[in-house]
Amino acid sequence: MKLTVTAPAVAWFKGEWGCKEGDSVRFFVRYGGVSTVQDSFSMGIAKEQPNEVGLSAVVDGITFYMEQDELWYMNGHGLIVDYRSATDEVDFKLDEA
Repeated sequence: MKLTVTAPAVAWFKGEWGCKEGDSVRFFVRYGGVSTVQDSFSMGIAKEQPNEVGLSAVVDGITFYMEQDELWYMNGHGLIVDYRSATDEVDFKLDEA
């Protein structure tokens, strides 16, 4: 299982959230919303320090992560975080590889 945050997504976090080296961004599971990953659940985003990292990637000195107790959401797959310019938002999809 791997977390991939694309360069366009990192640029979005830097521009929209002011993320910089040393910051941490958490991807978390929330009930409701629309998702291509799990029915009835969607991903939330928070700029906060980790407690028990289950999956992480460091890009440009920024730590992107999911907590251990939320990895069930991935069904054993990796997560790709990308940027969609058409909607000006990040997009989450499973890494089927």
